Amino acid sequence: MTVQEICSFSAGKWIGCDDEARQIFSAITGDLIARAGNSTLDIDAMLDFARTVGGPSLWAMTFHDRARLIKAIALVLTEKKQALYDISFSTGATQKDHLIDIDGGIGTLFAFASMGRREMPDDQIYLDGSVERLSRNGTFLGQHVCTPLQGVAVHINAFNFPVWGMLEKLAPTLLAGVPAIVKPATATCHVTELCVRIIIESGILPKGALQLVCGSIGDTISRLTSQDVVSFTGSASTAIHLRSQPQLIENSIRFIAEQDSLNASILGPDAAPGSPEFDLFAKEVKREMITKAGQKCTAIRRIFVPQAHLNPMIEILKTQLTSTSIGDPRLTETDMGALVSNVQKRNVLEKASMIGRQAERIFGDPDNFDVIGTEVGNGAFVPPMLFYCPDPDTAENVHDTEVFGPVSTIMAYRNMDHAIELANRGQGSLVASVITNDAEVARQAVLSAGAFHGRLYFNNRKSMQESTGHGSPMPQMLHGGPGRAGGGEELGGIRGVMHYMQRTAVQGSPDILTRISKKWVPGAEQSSEPDHPFTRTFGMLEIGETLKTKSRKISTEDIEHFAHFTGDTFYAHMDDAAARRNPFFPGRVAHGYLLLSFAAGLFVQPDEGPVLANTGLDKLRFMMPVQAGDSIKVCLTVKHKTPRNESYGEVRWHVSISNQDDALVAEYELLTMNAYQCPASI
Repeated sequence: MTVQEICSFSAGKWIGCDDEARQIFSAITGDLIARAGNSTLDIDAMLDFARTVGGPSLWAMTFHDRARLIKAIALVLTEKKQALYDISFSTGATQKDHLIDIDGGIGTLFAFASMGRREMPDDQIYLDGSVERLSRNGTFLGQHVCTPLQGVAVHINAFNFPVWGMLEKLAPTLLAGVPAIVKPATATCHVTELCVRIIIESGILPKGALQLVCGSIGDTISRLTSQDVVSFTGSASTAIHLRSQPQLIENSIRFIAEQDSLNASILGPDAAPGSPEFDLFAKEVKREMITKAGQKCTAIRRIFVPQAHLNPMIEILKTQLTSTSIGDPRLTETDMGALVSNVQKRNVLEKASMIGRQAERIFGDPDNFDVIGTEVGNGAFVPPMLFYCPDPDTAENVHDTEVFGPVSTIMAYRNMDHAIELANRGQGSLVASVITNDAEVARQAVLSAGAFHGRLYFNNRKSMQESTGHGSPMPQMLHGGPGRAGGGEELGGIRGVMHYMQRTAVQGSPDILTRISKKWVPGAEQSSEPDHPFTRTFGMLEIGETLKTKSRKISTEDIEHFAHFTGDTFYAHMDDAAARRNPFFPGRVAHGYLLLSFAAGLFVQPDEGPVLANTGLDKLRFMMPVQAGDSIKVCLTVKHKTPRNESYGEVRWHVSISNQDDALVAEYELLTMNAYQCPASI
């Protein structure tokens, strides 16, 4: 068998192994399949290449530009994913496991590309929160902004997800505008290397945006600066070693860790045998035990069920686990493949024996189980193992030992308080699940267990058909946990991007903030054009461009007609005496929505033009009531512009409605879609 040489990608070049390279063995057969590592890698050159070549190229792009790059990578990987499937079998993963790792990683890229276009500006500065008024007259303001760190992100990944583990870190990093150096676990780095080759050969990313270290990362951590980030996934012991490095401490270098996690699943007290929740619970437990052969940081390690339902749940789990076929992951009939290596197999058996000191193994004999396939050889196979702990209150090993394999322990609880107390004994997890149809049980879990778990997953008969599962982190929701889980927060939508950006408090005048943010701030300079703004295309409109309308007087007849026409005959609009008894009104007043309608009548240009649609309004506030006899006028200002596709973009207008005394009556932001060209010129 040919032994593959796994390369690193350093400073724009692929570099092969040297004599210090480590061996990689097939999880299926135990045969040597590859070598990885080069002790002569020039780490300083890699860091410099990222900072001076990759960084500036990414900073020059807008968030939308970077989002398009991420989407393009996702499309290329989608086309090439069969090759990733084929090579991943050697890690012991089944085709279903590939869907989580490879398709899940690609899906994460698509998700961040979409969020980047939808939730971030087509600009290089991200605004965090609203403008803060810091002075009485509004001439001195504050705004939090986020800009990319001017360093490099070092990603140190675990062996279990060689594709998803890389892409879920890479997507927010690139979207932030920071280059990455990826260091995958050696046991599965041959899969990561292929993924990186596909990305590099596509030519999508600028030079220096992505580099790869296969093998030891050496003393890279000691060479980092305050502008760099380390994102780590792996064991707690390695995390402690890394986070205690003097360079990280002295320079306050950001360190994100996702590490050990004794995740729990609780069967709600309402979920009796025969209920949809009871069957759902058993299904979720089995799936989490056998998916990736239990080598998931989110897998269920501890199972808590009501004392009354313990025996029925044990029996259904035994039945379901009995039907699990173990063997060559390339076979379609295989449900669970091998552990990643025989080294990992020894580790799993050792940790399982520690659990066995305080719990009884009631299913799965590692010395006696069937393995299907003719080429399994010396593969790293183990059966799913279910333990029962009769005294969870004193079983320290059960709440302190993570077996990173298809091993879980079932325990009984007395009441929900007891169940939560036991779940929290893990001292911090990535996820805890509660299967219940009782919303009060769910609320109790959030109040009492939320502080100990990064994610709380609830499922029942209403959500089970569409739920993503206990063990599936979603790009939109944070992935991380407190305490022993590392204290980090990956993913979580745009929150994940912020790990690679610096938040800065910017203070200044409205004009300064407008120029910095490319969003018009009230009080900033306004401009006017001879043409109505609704006749001007998306590209022609300027930030701060303003239309001031004539006035319109509100009459009693207007108020009554609007009330009867719409059916809104609320007393404050129809009964003067009743309105006067209301502390908010001086008497009978106009409808707020009448004011909005009349405002539109004042500023709208009715002819066909570049304004394609009104898509809504935000931040509507009514400041002062309007009575019959009052007049209103409108000030319409271009606040912000966001391209949406090749044909049109979104224009956000600041709209203020004032009365005859120039007092502010109402304020809101109007959203329209505006074409790049007038329809008549297309």
